[in-house]
Amino acid sequence: MGFEHDDFPSITLSGPSTLSNSNYPVDAIATPPAAAEEGDDYAVPGDRFNAVLNYLNQMLMEEDLEQRPCMFQDLSALQAAEKSFRDALTGVGFVKAADKKKKEREKFTNGSAEKRNRYREDDGENVEDGRNNKQLASYAEEPSELFDGPLLCWNRNSGFLDDSSLSFCDVKPGTRIDYQQILLTQEPKRGRPRASEKKLNLREAVDLCGLLIQCAQSVANYDNRTAHTLLNQIRQYSSPHGDATERLAHYFADALLARISGMGTTLYTAFSTRRVSAADTLKAYQAYILACPFQKMSNILAGKSILKLAKEAKKIHIIDFGILYGFHWPCFIQALSGMPGGPPELHITGIDLPQSGLKPAERVEETGRRLALYCKKFNVPFEYHAIAKKWETIRLEDLKIDRSGTVIANCLYRLRNVPDETSGPSSARDTVLNLIKKINPDLFIHGVLNGTYNVPFFVTRFREALHHFSSLFDMFDKNLPREDQDRLVFEKEVLARQCMNVVACEGTERIERPETYKQWQVRNERAGFRQIPVNKDIVKEVRAKVRLQYHKDFLVDEDCKWILQGWKGRVVYALSCWKPIN
Repeated sequence: MGFEHDDFPSITLSGPSTLSNSNYPVDAIATPPAAAEEGDDYAVPGDRFNAVLNYLNQMLMEEDLEQRPCMFQDLSALQAAEKSFRDALTGVGFVKAADKKKKEREKFTNGSAEKRNRYREDDGENVEDGRNNKQLASYAEEPSELFDGPLLCWNRNSGFLDDSSLSFCDVKPGTRIDYQQILLTQEPKRGRPRASEKKLNLREAVDLCGLLIQCAQSVANYDNRTAHTLLNQIRQYSSPHGDATERLAHYFADALLARISGMGTTLYTAFSTRRVSAADTLKAYQAYILACPFQKMSNILAGKSILKLAKEAKKIHIIDFGILYGFHWPCFIQALSGMPGGPPELHITGIDLPQSGLKPAERVEETGRRLALYCKKFNVPFEYHAIAKKWETIRLEDLKIDRSGTVIANCLYRLRNVPDETSGPSSARDTVLNLIKKINPDLFIHGVLNGTYNVPFFVTRFREALHHFSSLFDMFDKNLPREDQDRLVFEKEVLARQCMNVVACEGTERIERPETYKQWQVRNERAGFRQIPVNKDIVKEVRAKVRLQYHKDFLVDEDCKWILQGWKGRVVYALSCWKPIN
């Protein structure tokens, strides 16, 4: 059963447009069952809530994107980079120590190179790249015609604004892989197994996770000889191009080696200086949001919660902690354009960490320019204010809060990178929450990465991180082809970088510090917030869309007013809504 173009009502814009609805045929991503199963909470016929994909396509059309650094890398690695460069400038004996550790690492890696049949090293990637990668931070004005075509979703279900909870956007068909249509399960084979299959069985017989934990214990006991022996064994059966366990083992082995050699911070900083363009990373991110529902469903939960609260508002001021590229706002802007009585004024304060270079706020400002052009297309009055600072240093007056309308504080999955009390005498995390309390928003939307690997004891942290990332690699293995290049980039530049920081860095240099949603509940309540439930209709919509459009092992659940998302029973993300106690 498919869906025709006429199944979805069109949206009429008051402004001129060179596009027609016929230019954007509808291709159903998922084919729902002929009839809803008995006991289903909610039935959704399809999904066109994909304006973020058009926003990504527009960014990929920008001419200089291949030369730009990746924003994901620059922001989160800045703190570690500052520490590393400060040590290089002021540390006594730093060069000698680094040379000694480098020789030890080369001796170990050379000794095991013959056994690494599938291990690859990247050409031209080293720490020295960072010295030649200074950005001039110049901004070329983007012609508005670039935003015509793939950027805009001209057909959208009007149910976004009412209680039907059905919202769809049309996506122009492209040449990229439709990850939702890929059938990854294989039919049973007959006859003799091939040599490659025998080799796979041998690999499956090796307990790579067990070897990794043994190696971590040896590292914690400073037994480097045993650790090297175990790493040699792991290298024989791990690969960045293998199955989920092999990829997991490959990147965790890299992180263990960095910890043994004392080069954790240096190698982690090298991730931010490698010449990986923003275009490649955005393509990888696009593959990620197509393969799993986490980001998309978070956008629905946050956007619709704001709309239900601000249905009658004439002004909406959103203070977004961790705006990055602004992927989560295109659908919201389109929804505002169709509100009864016309769209309200939208004011976004985009907050993120400063990037290295001559203009630390350039990336955050570029996000505002893109969103401004997007609002212009939909006749939504728009104002943007960029802030590029460490979040704990932001003052209330920096935010320029507009009290004449609805005020929203939004932070999705980024507070884990703000230091907590375990990394210093004071908690920058609590400082940010206290700032949000002073903002006194009408709604605080808080999304968290649910993680248990923020403990000072290395072996315990390693074990918990191994379980967490094992779920993520398994999720990709079930939903994306192993040869997909965008998947490889995401795993290498995002997941591997996080693994490196968790395993190989300590103290203030370890910036991946997640907490469980229950720990965040205690922290938020201590800061003076009270929790409010997410609208039931929105939750039903999210559950139905995940059930119809994604792998059966994705989960959506509720606990203590938190909306939980995860994979195979393991909670990965959690989202909830809060109000300050006055």
